[in-house]
Amino acid sequence: MSAYTKSIEKLIKELSRLPGIGPRSAERITFAILNDKKVDALGLSEAISDVKNKTVHCKICFALSEGDICNICDNEQRDKSIICVVEKSADIFAIERSHEYKGLYHVLGGKLAPLEGIGPDQIKVKELIERLNKGKTEEVILALSSDTEGEITALFISRLLSKKKVKVTRLAQGLPVGGDIEFVDEITLGRALENRREIT
Repeated sequence: MSAYTKSIEKLIKELSRLPGIGPRSAERITFAILNDKKVDALGLSEAISDVKNKTVHCKICFALSEGDICNICDNEQRDKSIICVVEKSADIFAIERSHEYKGLYHVLGGKLAPLEGIGPDQIKVKELIERLNKGKTEEVILALSSDTEGEITALFISRLLSKKKVKVTRLAQGLPVGGDIEFVDEITLGRALENRREIT
């Protein structure tokens, strides 16, 4: 029999499902919500509900947004001649923290993983090609993780784009092999963007 009430047990269980939060961390968070007067449980609950109910994908770049068009695609100050291709929206937040990039984005929604049955139709490659056909893009930056799947995806996209009149670059070395862009510090990421190389 558990020493916790059913509601405490349920919250610990739900928090434990989040990535990076084990049972002990979930327990600490639960008791912080219960005991710390600075923690506004109702505000936290509303924020979680809002983010689940109001967040959609931008119709242009597929980044997270609260409207049909995200803030970046809607920003006239952004350089429309460059598209940075990323795996997921979290990568955009990491790149934006570097303050080095002023162009647009395209979120693939994953990377090629043939052994897991993830092919070109399961990620937003076709939509990227459609964007390039419509716009005046001069450069595509492939900002993909440097693991095997990221490398396969970058190679696949660069070959697809070889027939287009667009420069295709990849983030410079310095990113850890097998690393996830989302967790790279902003200085390393800024330098990788600044020193990106053309894919031949």
